[in-house]
Amino acid sequence: MPEILSADSVTVVIPAYNEAATIVDVAGRARAQVARVIVVDDASTDSTAACLDGLDVTVLSNEQNQGKAGSLWKGIHYALQTGSHAVITLDGDGQHRPEDIPRLLEKAAECPDQIIIAARDMDHEQVPRHRRNANKVANFWISWACGYPITDSQSGFRLYPASLLNAIELDVSADRGFVFESEILIEAASRGVKSQNVTIEAIYAENRRPSHFRPVMDIVRITRMVAWRLIRQGLAPMGLLRSLGVISPK
Repeated sequence: MPEILSADSVTVVIPAYNEAATIVDVAGRARAQVARVIVVDDASTDSTAACLDGLDVTVLSNEQNQGKAGSLWKGIHYALQTGSHAVITLDGDGQHRPEDIPRLLEKAAECPDQIIIAARDMDHEQVPRHRRNANKVANFWISWACGYPITDSQSGFRLYPASLLNAIELDVSADRGFVFESEILIEAASRGVKSQNVTIEAIYAENRRPSHFRPVMDIVRITRMVAWRLIRQGLAPMGLLRSLGVISPK
């Protein structure tokens, strides 16, 4: 029987690189929602780690910059080793509202052992056009490889069941950055694990720091990874039809 998740049985993992301006607020608000929060400081050159002194969170530090994928995987492994039944990831730049965490837990109760994605409303006028277009491109390719439609394949605000995380091993080298969050959806789908959405507001404050996501370079890397996956699947024509809604997903 699937594990019933609660605020005491999940861990929030926040990768952070030069997030001194926002990390205390984000981590503190996340800690108010769950019992365990891990911040992985990715060799920041500002005071990200020092800002967290005195806050009831676990801070893991990379001696050298490992990128988002490596930082996420480090925090995820630590969470699993300490007995978490699921891991919730969110970004440290204030783009996500930790107060939405209970909504992910509620959805996980309805859809056990599946990935829950906090899907942003990317059609909102405040979302930069280049981000909106990059997201659409990524959604197309990743939905094809997964074999079902995905609304927001690039959201970093997600809940992963421990059963999935314990079963997979992915390349998390520094140059894989944002590829990890796309590839894990494809790997999960190959194991029969799909994602479910919880719609959230897209937050793009005018004074927020520039995103670490590079729309051209990172989409190229994501597309290259997906293309290789599709080649290995014989181009998955049925997956394309299912992703486009031409035929019903399995």
